Amino acid sequence: MDANSELILFMAKNLVEDPSAVSVARFEREKGVVYELRVGSRDLGKVIGKNGKTARCMRAVLNAFMSRTRERAQLEIQG
Repeated sequence: MDANSELILFMAKNLVEDPSAVSVARFEREKGVVYELRVGSRDLGKVIGKNGKTARCMRAVLNAFMSRTRERAQLEIQG
């Protein structure tokens, strides 16, 4: 598991009620790296946040972290 996946896991596990249901998968695509965050269906709203604010913040932190390697990353959230 790379450092970016660990960062996503850390953020998500601190938001949800069931941290054992949190997982991250990494996929290489043409336009960059895609991280797929899976959480329990009951915790999906907590990770997305009101009007998507929490998800936007998680994406901003991930992109700031990725900027040191000059890679592009996307974060997809699924419940």
